[in-house]
Amino acid sequence: MKFTLSWLKEHLKTDADAKTVAEKMTSIGLEVEAVEDSGAALKDFVVAHVVSAEKHPNADKLKLCMVDTGADIVQVVCGAPNAHTGMKAVFAKPGTVIPVSGEALKISAIRGVESRGMLCSERELLLSDEHTGIIELASDAVVGAPAATALAGG
Repeated sequence: MKFTLSWLKEHLKTDADAKTVAEKMTSIGLEVEAVEDSGAALKDFVVAHVVSAEKHPNADKLKLCMVDTGADIVQVVCGAPNAHTGMKAVFAKPGTVIPVSGEALKISAIRGVESRGMLCSERELLLSDEHTGIIELASDAVVGAPAATALAGG
């Protein structure tokens, strides 16, 4: 059975870290097969603000987004139907390894327009099978902050 440390902490009422909890569970006879830090796979992803999302000039189902990453404003071509101006989303810059594929993201031209990153869905981050759109974060998520923190509700 898999469960998150935050869920377990709700039931145990502890502030102990994952290693301490796992050791204690083992000492009382509960087998802990593995402890995974799912946030580690998301270390290169940040919260971004979609400054604008306009129709792609060469494709009906794509959008050309200007995205504030906290470090730069970059152009991203996005095919998600829910991409819209003003939203906060999870951003991957070029060089970031996308968990679902294991491939490093590259700057590329999509239908003749350069894309300098990616706005991500839950499936691309291996958070769920959901892939009908990109993840929309809370409006108070801090631009440039680690996406793992925003995804955890913090």
